[in-house]
Amino acid sequence: MISVFGSKVGSEELSEIQSSLENQWMGIGPKTRQFEEAFSKRLSLPSFTLLNSGSNSLLMAVKLLDLPKGSEVILPSFTWISCAHSILLAGLKPVFCDVDLYTQNVTLETIAPCITKNTKALMVVHYAGKPVRMETLSELGLPIIEDAAHAVDSKLGDQYCGSIGDIGIYSFDAIKNLPMPEGGGITAKNINHSKQTNNLRYCGIGKSGFEVSKTKSNRWWEYHIFDIYPKLIPNDICASVGLAQLKKIDHNQGLRKKIWNFYQETFKELPWLILPKDAESDEQHSYFTYCVQLTNGRRDEFAHYLLDKGIYSTLRYHPLHLNPIYQSDAKLPNSEQLNETALNLPLHPNLSDSDVQQIVDTVKNF
Repeated sequence: MISVFGSKVGSEELSEIQSSLENQWMGIGPKTRQFEEAFSKRLSLPSFTLLNSGSNSLLMAVKLLDLPKGSEVILPSFTWISCAHSILLAGLKPVFCDVDLYTQNVTLETIAPCITKNTKALMVVHYAGKPVRMETLSELGLPIIEDAAHAVDSKLGDQYCGSIGDIGIYSFDAIKNLPMPEGGGITAKNINHSKQTNNLRYCGIGKSGFEVSKTKSNRWWEYHIFDIYPKLIPNDICASVGLAQLKKIDHNQGLRKKIWNFYQETFKELPWLILPKDAESDEQHSYFTYCVQLTNGRRDEFAHYLLDKGIYSTLRYHPLHLNPIYQSDAKLPNSEQLNETALNLPLHPNLSDSDVQQIVDTVKNF
């Protein structure tokens, strides 16, 4: 079965993991710090803290804003559940907005109708790695959490996605552009937010036991608790994989772009497919996923046809406002149309040339 998402790993990752194991570093330690420094340098971030998942990075981001209970945070419905969950777990109210039909990104036009006197922040998602036009959203004067889970290598102008809003988060889970077994991270413009992140991630203690033991205190086992918070720390095994992947990211991004361009050139001949938007002249795309839309009303049939031919596809994402758990009465026509017409095709650096050709031939034969 050809997978819809995937990563490309090899001896470099094994070597990094082996060195951590030989040095008895499985938990948070030197590889974590090395990754934080290397990732921050690559993206020219004002700060960067590695956490144990992208989902928990969202949880941390909402915590840092310290909004009054019951405040409304606007976010796209066409996104992953962790976006909404992070808002609800903070005692806030998620307000779902629509997305542009062709980029699957929020815009000023999709957000504006959702703003009320209770709106205190925005959460934007760079879908598939195509940057949201952040300059227009800044006009609203609201704090922005920037979900760059798909956009680890995306840029708007000369700024990397995640570094444009007030707080940015990244995901490094196993299917992302920079994969680890599990991981995420957070950056913030406000230096106090960065300090708070480091203080919170280890149950609100601020330092691991190893770091505390290196202090000059006579009672090194004592520690100061800054806040009551869950354990979100990463580990050096995941950071080891991340370090190896960081050295390969340009190569792997090149493979993604090559596949994307081949799809775009080949599928433009098919009148029943709407293709995803390419990057604008001032944008850099991460090519995390390839989302097409069918105009012939046969999306589900198409997905089953691909599956029968050994090609897995999916829909990222089922619109959140349609899930009863959120008790939303929003009417979002673009998200609802995407729910019936959109499909993500395989796109990742572990696809072979023969895999890609099989995908193209199968799509054309439908």
